[in-house]
Amino acid sequence: MKEALLYKKLKGNRVHCALCAHRCIIEPGQRGICAVRENRGGTLYTLVYNKIISRNVDPIEKKPLFHFLPGSKSLSIATVGCNFRCEHCQNYEISQYPIERPEVMIPGDDTTPEEVVEAALKSGSESISYTYTEPTIFLELALDCAKLAHSKGIKNVFVSNGFMTPESVRLIAPYLDANNIDLKGDAGFYKNICSARLEPVKKTIRLMKELGVWVECTTLIIPGHNDSDAVLKDIAGFLASVDPGIPWHVSQFYPTYKMLDRPRTPVKTLRHARELGLEAGLRYVYEGNVPGEGGENTYCPSCNELLIERFGYRIDSYRLSNGACQGCGTPLDGVWSTKKQS
Repeated sequence: MKEALLYKKLKGNRVHCALCAHRCIIEPGQRGICAVRENRGGTLYTLVYNKIISRNVDPIEKKPLFHFLPGSKSLSIATVGCNFRCEHCQNYEISQYPIERPEVMIPGDDTTPEEVVEAALKSGSESISYTYTEPTIFLELALDCAKLAHSKGIKNVFVSNGFMTPESVRLIAPYLDANNIDLKGDAGFYKNICSARLEPVKKTIRLMKELGVWVECTTLIIPGHNDSDAVLKDIAGFLASVDPGIPWHVSQFYPTYKMLDRPRTPVKTLRHARELGLEAGLRYVYEGNVPGEGGENTYCPSCNELLIERFGYRIDSYRLSNGACQGCGTPLDGVWSTKKQS
């Protein structure tokens, strides 16, 4: 265990957590909504500081990040726990583990930040991604890893639901290089499907951009829940109002966890969402989870030249020079590697 960051002690040994936008007030002996921060005698502890449940080397495109060091590898880590209750969670076995099995000890391999960074170096990863579950709930571990990673020339990535407080954003942002943030739907979707709220996510997207973190956003489109033109136009319009250079990933849903009654998202729905995004003024909109359909490619927003051709997580052709279109010279929004692409 490690004492948690971002909390205040209250009367009666209660504590007020300021890590995520739930801002839980936690009674003695109880845990917050994330189920991995526990009040013990008036001191709040993180139960997952050194308990890594999953570790893999992934292509950065899997996050998905298409405008951040394309073609590079990223060491990806996670602990159990989450501050959302998404009925369609694709990683529910680990995200909901401490919520559904509170009587069981927190699982995970004992791993230090030094060991995480050393593993990234050995694997040839250019970044460490804090992903699979919500990284905000293991911020203490992520922060220590991120600080050490930066000292070794390794970048840091969040794959997040964005349900943070300004305090936690400002704490991690100096060490965070990129963040793919889910923008899941409208306020009703967040309330009914995720047991959360929309506005804190929007505030996180704006603040991350203001603090210089590279941001891409993802919407998993679920038939009958968040696939209406009204919802998609609102999402696209909001992102364009923050920065039209934010890449928007509109991804195919497949039935999982508690949401087995919905079909896979039709490709035509993704294509339509992409068109709505471009009409709203976004420069880059991508269709996710449907490799080979062409919606994963990057085109120059000025001359429409095909610049990065993808199939799934693989790059088949790369026509950027120092982050600019080889055809017309227009710089593309993103963080581009100086390494030669294969």
